[in-house]
Amino acid sequence: MFELLDDEYARAILAATYREPKSAESLAEICDASPSTIYRRVERLEDQRLLDAEQRLDPDGHHYEVYGACLQRVTVELTEDGIDIDVDRDEDAVDRFTRLYEGFK
Repeated sequence: MFELLDDEYARAILAATYREPKSAESLAEICDASPSTIYRRVERLEDQRLLDAEQRLDPDGHHYEVYGACLQRVTVELTEDGIDIDVDRDEDAVDRFTRLYEGFK
């Protein structure tokens, strides 16, 4: 997590997608990076569940993905046992539905 968040492109992607999802092409322009650099960072951010992908349809009928940050806060705490990292993520719709459904049981 430290290594990932230390990367300037990963931080720029998270900041750019905080309010609204963006395509890889848009992120490459915003971050002034090559598409391959963006895709590598996006993959790492998705692996850590800090970024979500959503498929969209353009007016020509082609599919493309947009990426949105699902990270709210990262807390780092030094304890007697070492370093504790806590990540507050946005709850996705499926998890929210499951939690609500289980609450009705």
